[in-house]
Amino acid sequence: MVKQERAARTRESLIRAAAEVFAREGFTAASIAAISRRAGVTSGALHFHFDGKTSLALAVEERAARTLREAAAAQGERVDADGPLRVLVGSTDTLLALLAEDVVVRAAFALSADTGHGSRTDLRRQWRLWAAELLVAAERAGLLAEGVSPQEAARLVVALTVGLDGLAGVEPGRSARQLLTRIWTVILPGIARHEAAAAVLSEVSEDNETD
Repeated sequence: MVKQERAARTRESLIRAAAEVFAREGFTAASIAAISRRAGVTSGALHFHFDGKTSLALAVEERAARTLREAAAAQGERVDADGPLRVLVGSTDTLLALLAEDVVVRAAFALSADTGHGSRTDLRRQWRLWAAELLVAAERAGLLAEGVSPQEAARLVVALTVGLDGLAGVEPGRSARQLLTRIWTVILPGIARHEAAAAVLSEVSEDNETD
């Protein structure tokens, strides 16, 4: 049992170390030596748990996908109480927090777009499907503007929200969350009925004032 627990801790340490190196250097430039040093283990110990750099990258992506599923499930529990549009906005805030605070999620998003790595986990697609699910629920509730496709709106939401942690550096003095609020102020009135958009944006403004 002790040996299994030690092995599990080593595996977790390697996944996090790999994520940190991938996030900093990208998949191609990252090396097994750098990852093993970061984890504080030998290259031999690394190879005991993973076949190589590719299997480490896949493990990082799988862990991030699980984190996103858990976050979506937690947000989904609020749909009946808060409504699908409010949960959609809250989900983007959650995603932004994960990108900023969880290096595994941040590295996995970068890996899924890295042409040097054959990703098997499309996190952007996972995020788009979740956004589309909420927008379909909004359509059924009569909250979307006339003629708006939930699937097309979901693609727009993903395009405008993924990578916001990097955009904060483009506009000094503005946090990524401030940029996210600005984005919703622009796009929500275009995809939702006026009264529905106004109600959600009012709540977002109140949340920002209390932060």
